[in-house]
Amino acid sequence: MDYLNAFWIGGLICALVQILMEKTKLMPGRIMVLLVCTGAVLGALGIYGPFLEFAGAGASVPLLGFGNTLFQGVKEAVDESGILGPFTGGFRAGAAGTAAALVFGYLASLLFSPKMKK
Repeated sequence: MDYLNAFWIGGLICALVQILMEKTKLMPGRIMVLLVCTGAVLGALGIYGPFLEFAGAGASVPLLGFGNTLFQGVKEAVDESGILGPFTGGFRAGAAGTAAALVFGYLASLLFSPKMKK
């Protein structure tokens, strides 16, 4: 059942974002920022935690989950470091995912020889 919940929740998030892209004139970069900020706000309000428990990877993999991860990292760092927490917490929390994306993106570029669009 966990796999099914992850699948349909992740698909629903992606479908809603696709509708947002098709029906508005928002640029993709702005939509990405909107998703990250929404995830952080939902985490701050305490809504994203139960949603994450229910949906698992369906909620943690999209950009909403990245925003929540950044918020949780900042929250923990503020508790530990005080005033420096907002500056270091997000980097520490998001470092593994960001590094993995860079490494796997680079490996994919070596394997598949990407070309620039004309």
